[in-house]
Amino acid sequence: MDERAKLADKREAALAILRRSGRLAVALSGGVDSATLLALAVEALGRESVLAVTGVSRSLVDEDLEDATEVARQLGVRHEVLETREMEREGYRANQGDRCYHCRSELFEGLLDLAGRLGFDAVAYGAIRDDLAEDRPGMRAASERKILAPLLDAGLSKEEVRVLAERAGLRLKDKPASPCLSSRIPAGTEVTEERLDQVRRAESVLRSLGFRQFRVRHHGDVARLELDPEGDSLIRNPEVQARVASGVREAGFRFVAVDIEGFRSGSVAAGASVATQRIDPARVGGQ
Repeated sequence: MDERAKLADKREAALAILRRSGRLAVALSGGVDSATLLALAVEALGRESVLAVTGVSRSLVDEDLEDATEVARQLGVRHEVLETREMEREGYRANQGDRCYHCRSELFEGLLDLAGRLGFDAVAYGAIRDDLAEDRPGMRAASERKILAPLLDAGLSKEEVRVLAERAGLRLKDKPASPCLSSRIPAGTEVTEERLDQVRRAESVLRSLGFRQFRVRHHGDVARLELDPEGDSLIRNPEVQARVASGVREAGFRFVAVDIEGFRSGSVAAGASVATQRIDPARVGGQ
């Protein structure tokens, strides 16, 4: 069986799962996986039987809410914004390696409550096959609450999901992964609103300057920048360096360092230390 036929089979499997779900609330994060799930849910159930819900808190990347809103509008689905209070959970703030479990517990419990009140039968989220290769405490929270994972159950990979997103005409088909801002804070360091706001403001500076795939990792006074090859080229421009340094310091950091290993998902969770600074410390460092 060729790859196209395999993908067609997986797509049909996902649709079959969705058709059995009844009226469905979809956790819409603003990423490509949940957007594709929402598109398939609309195809399987009709837009009147689908609800999109986006959890909003201080850890959400602003652009993700904008993207979620746009996807729901494009698909003609009712979209609810659910305020979550994971910061009130001690396990979340402690950030001891299972932060995502506490975050997803808060989200899914709120989603189940909202779905029940609005007359929806089930809740689904956009887990995929690639997630099984990583430590994902949030998946345990989903399993405990019987949250559906149609893309995962159908065996769909990230690459396959992007193909389906393109076929569905979703603008997010090429969007890089965008985990919550708490993922920028090293495990063992308490998650606080101040630290989240520092990261948010610093990343907004880079985004405004044209950086696309990057992370601003929080190491106390130091902001460690992880950049993809395009961003690595952009940061070599002296004017861009100066604007990055000024903006990141204004966000609340004293020093700015560029990680020589570049962008990589999960580096804080893996316990990465502050890497060697590559750009001129007189231009980019503290004062």
